[in-house]
Amino acid sequence: MKPIYVLLLFLLPALLPAQQPGSEGKIMLTVFLRHDQSKTLDEINAHLERTGFRKNFPPDGVEIVSYNIVMGVGHIITLRLPPDKLREVNVAFEKGAWGAFRTEYYPTYDYLPIFNELKQKASANPPSQPSPSEPERKSAEITPSPTPKKKRTIKRGNE
Repeated sequence: MKPIYVLLLFLLPALLPAQQPGSEGKIMLTVFLRHDQSKTLDEINAHLERTGFRKNFPPDGVEIVSYNIVMGVGHIITLRLPPDKLREVNVAFEKGAWGAFRTEYYPTYDYLPIFNELKQKASANPPSQPSPSEPERKSAEITPSPTPKKKRTIKRGNE
């Protein structure tokens, strides 16, 4: 688990320029809380209640951008936070979610505005169609190579 945190610390500075204007230098982090399938939902909820996870999460200064349940996977939470809050977020998961979930962390950025911009540009400039003067290729023109046939030798009796 330690290598993931070290990798995360090296990747986070590289992600800062990818954030949207107005994010005030905050980073985004997507957390997968994978269900422990050896526990029932009631046991998982009892664990979260016992540890105070729902009461204490997220730490002050950390925004939940999205929180989804994915059937067969678990909880997927995307957070926006100042980089100096990363340790607090980690400790909140360690103290509250461990024992009920396996955790995975992924640096994240919001791609939707970029996708929408690219989609708008693509709609404004549709791909060019082949000109009528270009010969169309027909599937009949493509001739598959012949498959070699194995010669059969028939042996009869004592010949």
